[in-house]
This record gives sequence, structure tokens and C-alpha cells, in this order.
Amino acid sequence: MRLDDSRESDNIEDRRGSGGGLIGGGGIGIGTIALALVAMYFGVDPRVVLNLAERQQASAPAPKASHPPANDAETRFVRKVLAQTEDTWGALFERNGRRYVKPTLVLFNGRTPTACGTGQTAMGPFYCPGDQKVYIDLSFYDELKTRYHAPGEFAQAYVIAHEIGHHVQNLLGISAKVQAQRQRVSEREGNALSVRLELQADCFAGVWAKNADDARHILESGEVDEALRAASAIGDDTLQKQARGYVVPDSFTHGSSEQRVRWFKRGMESGSVEACNTFKARDL
Repeated sequence: MRLDDSRESDNIEDRRGSGGGLIGGGGIGIGTIALALVAMYFGVDPRVVLNLAERQQASAPAPKASHPPANDAETRFVRKVLAQTEDTWGALFERNGRRYVKPTLVLFNGRTPTACGTGQTAMGPFYCPGDQKVYIDLSFYDELKTRYHAPGEFAQAYVIAHEIGHHVQNLLGISAKVQAQRQRVSEREGNALSVRLELQADCFAGVWAKNADDARHILESGEVDEALRAASAIGDDTLQKQARGYVVPDSFTHGSSEQRVRWFKRGMESGSVEACNTFKARDL
């Protein structure tokens, strides 16, 4: 990627080496909410569970203050990619009469508190709408290269762009609508909604790439294929085949490899947010 002269974002919170692994730290986690719902099913007042969780959070030690991001090549690359997303989505939002709220990208090792519960390296990169932060353990890039066979800078940029796509969904109110709908349907139907949400984030990643390259010519020959390989490598069907030897489509939450590639390409080819309406698409 041609990022040598690109600016670096300041919206980075570096928690690496700060002694992660704290519970809570910004809101009741998804696991606690699930436990409360189970308690309600068995006739227990869910407020008992929620109140206990709040007391545990109040007594937990506060996370150590983060230090400025390191200045190594990998960290500088992340800061530059984040800046590219800020500039691109800022312009797209402004074009539509809206203001883009920049998210914070958190670098961590192992475990870290989030407004969505405790984040862990094993979860991979993720976005938390509760605090509008993207979380990533940069060791995932090594895994992307060695385990998923998807090396390259643009593959790494795609990972960040996908999570920023979730932030865009949050700002547009899409995430909240999907979450509300998921609470009213079966697990299978809820999974199907999650797939559409994830594929839209892939499409938004493509929209970012198209507009950023048109404006600043950041892509070099062959780099789009890097993102396509990454999208294909982390499709639900591919991961399930690797883990268990067979595929269970009803349990998909992110989409198949083919679907993820297709929707990233749709965003990349169109450069349009409107082209990414996975919720109205008849065929994914």
C-alpha cells in the first residue's frame, strides 16, 4: 500500500503491556445479560444478576492508564490505515449531510475490558458499539498470514476496514435495529441477521477501499486480491471445515467465503453505501 506520506491517526489507545484481563470496565457484558435472561426463565428476578454484576464492576480495579502508541512499523501502519478510514468516511458522511464520529482503535494483548464485556485475543478483532471502539491484538496479523494464508498489507487493512464498517453501521442506526430484531426471533433467524450485518460490513470495507484509492491512490497492483483472500479465508464455511470437518449453514454468523468475497467486491466496485443493503438483498 502507498501510505508512506499518509498522516497517522491520533485515535489510538495502546493497552499493550498494561496488565489486561480485568472484568467489566465500562458496562455489563453480553455474558452477564445472557445469564440474567436465563435467570428470568427460571423465575429468578434478573435484577439480582445485574445488580451483582454492577457491584463486582464497582469493586474491580480500574484499568491502568494507556501509554502513547509504540512507534514500530506495524503500529504506524495501523495508525495510517485508521487515518485513511477517518478521511474517507468523514467525506462520505459530509457528502450526505451527516457528521462522522471517529472511533478509537484499541491495541491490546491477551485480554482487555470493554463496554461489551472482556475482550480476548481468541475472539479476533472486534468492534464494541457500547464504547465505539475497535479492538485488535496485532498478533492476529501473524495468524492471518500463517494460519489463514492471507498475507499482505491490504489484507491487514481490510481487517481494520471491516471493523470500521461496524462502526459506520452503529452511527447509521443499523446495528441497533438488528439487535432489537434479533431479540424477537429464533436463534437460526438471529444468526441469519448477523450474517447480513457482517456482509454489509464487508461491503462497507470495499466502499472505503474504492473511495480511498480514488482520492489518494493508496493501492498497488494485486493488492485487492490480498483482501479477497483474507475475506475468503475467514468465511464461516471455511473455518467450520477446518475446525470440525463439516459445515452447518444455520450456525453461520459471518457468511460463507463466497459471500464475504462477493460483498466486499460489490462495495469495491460501486464505492457506494447504497449498494451495500444486504438486508434487502434476496440472494446473499
